[in-house]
Amino acid sequence: MNNRLIYIFQEPMVSTAAERYLLIYMIGVLVIVTALVILFFIVFQKRKNKLLIDKIKQQQAFEEELSNAQTEIQEQTLKNIGWELHDNVGQLLAAASMQMNILKTQVSDEVKENFTEAASTVKQSLKEVRMLSRSLNNEVVLNIGFEQSIENELNRLKKLKFATAELHVKGEIVPFKNTKHEIIIFRILQEFFSNTVKYSQAKNLLVKLNYLEDKLIIVASDDGKGFDMETVQKGSGLLNMKSRAKLINTQYNLTSKIGEGVILELKYPYKHE
Repeated sequence: MNNRLIYIFQEPMVSTAAERYLLIYMIGVLVIVTALVILFFIVFQKRKNKLLIDKIKQQQAFEEELSNAQTEIQEQTLKNIGWELHDNVGQLLAAASMQMNILKTQVSDEVKENFTEAASTVKQSLKEVRMLSRSLNNEVVLNIGFEQSIENELNRLKKLKFATAELHVKGEIVPFKNTKHEIIIFRILQEFFSNTVKYSQAKNLLVKLNYLEDKLIIVASDDGKGFDMETVQKGSGLLNMKSRAKLINTQYNLTSKIGEGVILELKYPYKHE
């Protein structure tokens, strides 16, 4: 009798223990499933992020290659134009100068002075064409050097339009390790000069090169009429300058106010050469 009572009282206890084990088992399964879901989600997000990053990198690489290709095409085009100016237009002007010098000896004294002025103009035009052709040829720019190329360009512009066009160099000159970067920065400055000649009505042009330990700071400015940064239409010239600067990791800043001229600032880090 006593044994039966003990068995009867022990049976619910066994049932309760089984339920407890079942509950623990279910909780364990739930934890494992939850952990697997979280792990799957994390792996999925990582793969998704990696694909997005790879896509962005591919897009950036494509854009960089495209910019490089455009730059190379532009440089080749400029070089061809330089050759045409030097070989064709230059030869024609040289022939015209020789002919005018010959004719000058055959005319009367009354018109000889006019011939002298015309011959001088043709001779000066020939010199300008040759200087321009050299500035368009990247090989010539590399041969004579960055600072001298800017100096030549400023001298040419001074004769054409400006009262002063000066280059100031500060610090110890650091040669460019990457010649492509040298050409690109020179072309940016040429674009700035071109816009100044076309639109600024400036009388003075100034370029400052400041060679620091970690970067080259270039500031080009004019004293022209300036423009409103908010309303100006950004043509291909301004866009080309900005895109070229971005291509070589150069900080680009163009500022202007009406009546206060235009200032271009470039910060070129040596470590990105």
